[in-house]
Amino acid sequence: MFVAILFTCIGVLHAEPFTIINEFPGGTEASFTVHADHAIHGWQVRLVFDRPIYQLKIWVADIVSHTPTEWVVRNKEYNRDVSPGNDVTVEFQYFYSGDQVPHGTYTIQGFELTGYGTTFASNTAYSYLSATASSMRYNYSEALGLSILFYDAQRSGKLPTDNPIPWRGDSALSDADNRHDLSGGWYDAGKHIKYNFPMAFSTWVLEWGMLKFADGYKTAGQVNMACDMIRWPLEYFLKSWIPEKNILYVQVGDPDFEDIYWGRAENMNMSRPAYKVTESCKGSDVAGDTVSAFAAGYLVFKHMCSDAVFADKLLTAAKSLYTFTVNNRGRYTDCLTKTKTAYGSSFENDEVALAAVWMYKATRDNTYLSYARGHYPGGTSWTFSWDDVNPAVALLLYEETRHSVYKRDIESFIRDFLPGGKRYYTPCGLVWVAEWGTSRYAANVALIALMAAEEGIQPDTYKKWALSQINYILGDNKLHISYMIGFGNAFPLHPHHKGSACPTNVDWCFENASGPNPNILYGGLVGGPDRKDNYSDKREDEKQNSATCDGNAAFQSALAGLVHLAVRDSLPRAPDSRC
Repeated sequence: MFVAILFTCIGVLHAEPFTIINEFPGGTEASFTVHADHAIHGWQVRLVFDRPIYQLKIWVADIVSHTPTEWVVRNKEYNRDVSPGNDVTVEFQYFYSGDQVPHGTYTIQGFELTGYGTTFASNTAYSYLSATASSMRYNYSEALGLSILFYDAQRSGKLPTDNPIPWRGDSALSDADNRHDLSGGWYDAGKHIKYNFPMAFSTWVLEWGMLKFADGYKTAGQVNMACDMIRWPLEYFLKSWIPEKNILYVQVGDPDFEDIYWGRAENMNMSRPAYKVTESCKGSDVAGDTVSAFAAGYLVFKHMCSDAVFADKLLTAAKSLYTFTVNNRGRYTDCLTKTKTAYGSSFENDEVALAAVWMYKATRDNTYLSYARGHYPGGTSWTFSWDDVNPAVALLLYEETRHSVYKRDIESFIRDFLPGGKRYYTPCGLVWVAEWGTSRYAANVALIALMAAEEGIQPDTYKKWALSQINYILGDNKLHISYMIGFGNAFPLHPHHKGSACPTNVDWCFENASGPNPNILYGGLVGGPDRKDNYSDKREDEKQNSATCDGNAAFQSALAGLVHLAVRDSLPRAPDSRC
C-alpha cells in the first residue's frame, strides 16, 4: 500500500563543501557528515555538483531524486535517528565523463514525522512518494524528470540562460525561409533535422499525459520543468504556421547533407532548406497533428501552466490551422519526398479526426465533435505511433461520448498486444513490434492501456500489463539494464546521437569512435533489444541505440500515469520479472 508522508523541516544548515577522499579514473570517493545539535528523526541531504555526474553510489542512504547536477538522498530506517551531539558520516562514490573532477556542496535537513495519510503533501522542497518495493519497483518520478532533460537536450535555436544541459549551446540560429524565422523546435533524434510530423505527435502525446496525469507531474515536482519543456516546440510551431498565406512549414534540414556530417549541431554550417505544405502541396496529416498540439497545448497552459495569454495564442492558431487542415486533405509525403524515407505518412484521416476531437476538448463546440465522429477511421490499428494515431482518437472519443463502438475498438487493439494476442513477445516479456524502436512501441501501447484503464476499461488487466512493459524497459530484463540513459546503475553509454557523441571542443568526430559518449544524454530512451532480449550498446547500431522525440513521448506520459496511480494508491503489485 502506498502511504504519503508529511515531513516538517526542523532545521536547515547552510551548504558546505563535501570532502573528497580518493580519486580514480572516471570516479571519485567523497563523504559528508550529518551533525545533530538537536535530536533528528530522519535526515535528508542535497548534493550539488559543479559539473554533471551520471551515477552516484551510496550505501547508507537512499537516492530520492536527481538531475545531472543535483542529487537528493535520505536516511535508511536504521540510521534515521541522530542523538544531540552525535555525527553520522556518509561515504559515497560518483562517476562522470571527462577528465575534470566535479566538486560540490551538501545541505542537510532534519525532519520529524508529523502525520500521514493518503493525500500527498509536503512542507519541504523534497516531496517523495513512499512505497513498498513490491508495489513500486522503480522510481518513476525520477525517470519522469530524466525524460524532460532529454527533451532539453533536443532543443534547437537560442537556448535560455538556465539551460540545464551543459554540453548544448545555441544552434541553427539561421534556420529560415525567405527571411521567415524558423529557429527553435526540437531536433528529431541524434541527427539535426527538424521533422514537424513526429515533433507534433510528440508534443500532443506529452500534453495528453500532462492533462490526464497532472498529479503525477506535481508529485514528481516536475510541473515547471514540463511547462518549460512543452513551450519550446509550441513556440516553434507558431513560427511554422503563417495563416494569412496558408503556409505550414513542416521540415528544416536536408537529410542528404545531414547524413554526411557527424558533428555537433552547434558547429553546423551546411545548407538547411525548409519545406512547407500549402494549398497546392497538401498535408492534412502533419497539419492535423499540429492542430492537436496547439489545442492540447491551450488546455495545458490554461489549466496547468498558468499562462492564459500563451494559451489563447495557441487556440487562435489551432482554429485557423484546423480550417486549413480540413480544406486541404492529403498526405504530406506525397508532395515532399525529402521526408518520405524517414517519416513517410501512410494515411491522413486519423490525424484529421484527432485534430477535430482535440478542438472539441478545447472549445466544447459540437461542430468539432461531429466532424471527429464522422471522420473516425475505426477498426484495429497495427500499433500506436507517429504514423497511426487511431487508438488515441478512439480513446478521446470514448471519453467524450461513452459510445460502445470506440470501446470495442480500444479493447480489440489492446487485445492484440496482451499475452495470447497477435504480437510476439521476447522470452523475458517485452512485446515486440518492430526492430526499429522496440522500447518505443511497447511504451506507446502501455500508454494507451493506462489511458483506457483511466476510462474504466479493464483497469486491472491493463494497468498490470502496462506496468510490466515499463518495468522491463527500466530493468526487468535479461541484462538487468535500463534502456533509459542515466536511470539506474546500468544503462546505454553509446547512444547514436551526434551531440552526445562529439566532445564540445571539436568541430568533427566519428560515429565509430571508441569509448562511451563524452556527453551523457540523460533521459533518452534508446531503441532497445532484439527479439531474443539481446542488446548491443554500439553507437553504429542505429536501430538499437537511437533516442528520438517520439520514442520518449508516450514513455514519459506512461511514467506520469504510473506516478498518478501510486498517488491514488491504485498501482498494482509489480509483476514478477521473467528473467
